[in-house]
Amino acid sequence: MADILHRIGVKTPSPEKVYDALTTVEGLAGWWTDDTKGSGDVGGVLEFRFLPGGFDMEVVELCPSERVAWRVADGPEEWIGTTIDWHLRQDGDYTIVLFTHRGWKEPVEFMHHCSTKWATFLMSLKSLVETGEGAPAPRDVQISDWH
Repeated sequence: MADILHRIGVKTPSPEKVYDALTTVEGLAGWWTDDTKGSGDVGGVLEFRFLPGGFDMEVVELCPSERVAWRVADGPEEWIGTTIDWHLRQDGDYTIVLFTHRGWKEPVEFMHHCSTKWATFLMSLKSLVETGEGAPAPRDVQISDWH
């Protein structure tokens, strides 16, 4: 199994704004993709759509201002059954976000693409929380098609 790992620091006095951006449809649409629907509650399903396709994420765990965990229920074959975890902690003036997209069967080329895209969207999350303006799809940095 292979994992995608990223870390960012978001300048904010507490993790609450970051947590809200990860658990509300409005917050998620502000940094990941404009086309976001569903429920961010435990047991709910969040639907994220992009021009070439999309993902359905089942919310499996929420620990306010500390952790958000999703299981990929539908999307590209390589993603189904993988998990996405967001760990938050405060360090001075910054909320540290430790991101993991865990459980890839093997590090295929698509995983490299997704790692780059996750990094750009994490910077969009940082921008949303710090400035009020993210860069969600379709306004994100375009690097290539899915495959």
